[in-house]
Amino acid sequence: MRDNNRKPDELRPVKIERNFTKNAAGSVLIESGNTKILCTASVEESVPPYIKGTGKGWITAEYSLLPGSTHKRVIREISKSKISGRTHEIQRLIGRSMRSIVNLAGFGERTIWIDCDVLQADGGTRTTAITGGYIAMADAFQKMKKNKMIKEIPIIDSIASVSVGIVKGTCVMDLSYAEDSNADVDMNIVVTGRGEFVEIQGTGERTTFSDEQLGLMINYAKKGIKELTEIQTQTLEA
Repeated sequence: MRDNNRKPDELRPVKIERNFTKNAAGSVLIESGNTKILCTASVEESVPPYIKGTGKGWITAEYSLLPGSTHKRVIREISKSKISGRTHEIQRLIGRSMRSIVNLAGFGERTIWIDCDVLQADGGTRTTAITGGYIAMADAFQKMKKNKMIKEIPIIDSIASVSVGIVKGTCVMDLSYAEDSNADVDMNIVVTGRGEFVEIQGTGERTTFSDEQLGLMINYAKKGIKELTEIQTQTLEA
C-alpha cells in the first residue's frame, strides 16, 4: 500500500503558498507530500560574461538540502568548499527547465536566480523544485512588469515535473523517499503546459525495463504534470 492509500498513477497532496518571504521578487513554499521546498526568484541587474551585449537575459538556479531536511544532518556544501555532482546536476536541470519556457530577449540583460532550498526531503525534491520554481519565477516577472522594468511577461508556457518509476514490479508516479530508495527503475520527467517534453532522466537502478513499461511511466508522468499544471494555474490566478 502506498502512502495516503494512493493509486499507482496518483500524485501526493500538493500545497503551495505564494509570497512566503518578503524580500525576493517571487517566493513560494511548495509541499508535495512530506517534501517541503522554499523556492525564491531574485532579479539581478547583470548577466554572465558570455551573455553580455546580446540584449538577452539569463535564468539560472541554485539548489540545496538544508541541514535538518533529512533524518541525518546534511552538511552544508559551502563548508566543504564545493558542491556535489548531484547538486550541480539538479541546479542545471532547474535552470534548463526555466529557460525552456521563457523568451530570454524579453527581460533585458538581467539574471533571474531561482533558489530552491529543501526544508524537508521525502523524495521528488528536484521535480518539486521545478514545479514551485516556475511559480516563483512567474511572480517575479509580474513584479517586474508592475514596476515597469518590462512591458510584457516573457513566459511562453508553464513547466512542471514529476518522478515515475518501477517499484516491486509496479509502475508508480510521484515516488516518496521509501519508494525511490527501493525503486527498480527511477525517472524524472519535465513537461511544458502544452505537453511537450523538456527532459527525461531515466535509469534502470536494479533492473531493465520494457517499451511497454516506459510508455506507461511516460503516460503516468504526463497525467501527473497535467494535474500539476492545473494547480499552478489556479495558484497564480488566486
